[in-house]
Amino acid sequence: MKRITTELVDDLDGSIIGQGEGGTVSFSLDGKHYEIDLTSANAEQLRGALAPFVAKARSASTARSASAAPRSSSPRRRASAGSSAETQAIREWAQANGYPVGDRGRIAAEIREAYAAAK
Repeated sequence: MKRITTELVDDLDGSIIGQGEGGTVSFSLDGKHYEIDLTSANAEQLRGALAPFVAKARSASTARSASAAPRSSSPRRRASAGSSAETQAIREWAQANGYPVGDRGRIAAEIREAYAAAK
């Protein structure tokens, strides 16, 4: 029997995030979308720090945000690393081939590269 364990690590302080004790937090700023893995306490700290700004901000649709983002003459990489169907296929392939990958969160570039090479 082979058992692979994946740990989610808080990107801010390096602590291990237990199940139900945090996760990935998404936010956008200046037209860029970010994700960070945080414990519940650090996620609450981030939300608290942003709360005064969020309270005064207005909601913007995704389409409006994308069109309002500054354009550059150089080609830009997609913010997303792939579709959710492709991401699920990579997860299933990685798990079947002994790579440490969780059911959620980011998939390491090395695993994506190995998946692409195996196709």
